[in-house]
Amino acid sequence: MRNEGILIVVSGFSGAGKGTLMKRLVEAYDGYALSISATTRKPRPGEEEGREYFFLSREQFEKRIADHALIEHAEYCGNYYGTPRDYVEKELSEGRDVILEIEIQGALKIKEQYPDALLLFVSTPDAAELRRRLSGRGTETQEVIQKRLCRAAKEAGGIEAYDYIVINDDLETCVKELHGIIRAAHHAPGRNEAFIEKMRRELEGKQIEN
Repeated sequence: MRNEGILIVVSGFSGAGKGTLMKRLVEAYDGYALSISATTRKPRPGEEEGREYFFLSREQFEKRIADHALIEHAEYCGNYYGTPRDYVEKELSEGRDVILEIEIQGALKIKEQYPDALLLFVSTPDAAELRRRLSGRGTETQEVIQKRLCRAAKEAGGIEAYDYIVINDDLETCVKELHGIIRAAHHAPGRNEAFIEKMRRELEGKQIEN
């Protein structure tokens, strides 16, 4: 019954582990593709074209904006970042579920363009665990951690716009639950209109035969 892939938009609090969760999902199950962003920043040592990013000049990026060739884009610290439409739609047409990790505002913009997109929000079990994970990184000051928690408080106001909340408590359990949600989404009637129409035609034909 499955044909085209689903565009899966993943957001979540900083520190909830959404990046680790997405990578583990792709490792554990076939049929997924992590969306690759385009950027105007220079490649860092070890990064490869088409693996970490599609690296573009500023002129190339702005042309893509003008041509509506990006699903979404933003400028951060003097560089553009965006999601190439052609890459995402090619993967979807080949039956792969494309995972796009993005913040809430971008997720809602994508939902406007792709109403069938599946929006997932990743959270820790509670705020105390979120603070513990942010502190456990050992790379950020208390001031930065507090800013991230303040941002999380604002983000919590937009969770209702998502289709599912995914609680990342135990990684392997969460990966299985996430995979189950996506498998179930493939069976929604709205994503199987061709199958429904086929069944209706066949059943009508059987009535005529009788």
